[in-house]
Amino acid sequence: MKEFKVLKIKTSVFADNNIQAGKLRDELKDKKVFLLNLMSSPGSGKTTTLVRTINALKNDFNIGVMEADIDSDVDARTIWKTGVKAIQLHTGGMCHLDAQMTRQGLEGLDPDGLDLVILENVGNLVCPAEFDTGAVKNVMILSVPEGDDKPLKYPLMFSISDVVLINKMDVLPYFNFDLEKCKANIRLRNPNAIIIPISARNDEGTKEWTDWLTRAVKSWCK
Repeated sequence: MKEFKVLKIKTSVFADNNIQAGKLRDELKDKKVFLLNLMSSPGSGKTTTLVRTINALKNDFNIGVMEADIDSDVDARTIWKTGVKAIQLHTGGMCHLDAQMTRQGLEGLDPDGLDLVILENVGNLVCPAEFDTGAVKNVMILSVPEGDDKPLKYPLMFSISDVVLINKMDVLPYFNFDLEKCKANIRLRNPNAIIIPISARNDEGTKEWTDWLTRAVKSWCK
């Protein structure tokens, strides 16, 4: 009996997505729109961090937000209260966004006239890291309660992130979280990652984070 074949399809799927992501990035560059892909696990403080970021930068940039979730419009309503343009993306059970889904979201948002578009990806430390969305930069949030070992357990997420925000520093005394060990673990995966400890509740680290983002947007849009 002839042995059955094993087809490795993930490579071709990712390759096609990477092509589409590259095209989308080129289009955004022509339009001078900076797309930021924000990722984290559920409960890390993505939306709270995003609100603080928007409030710090909305007088400097025209900002739009795409909120991706499996269901509900809770986050989009929260962002809408900041006064910036926002839409909710329902993924229909998908645990990530790829380049084509991001393009559809941008078409719904209509980025004309915007300087900065932020995609709040689905809360997940695995799937979102596997797909290039077409974003200019990838940023992830790791919260203190999640533990300092997460860079070892979810290497791809940390390896593709340009910036790692370590959130909830205000509760550091209450958790067995070693900040320096966490930084070392991140650098094992990504020596070039910028690491910024923050607290979305009390503004710690906000200026360092928004200064980085401001420089990145201005550099892309010049």
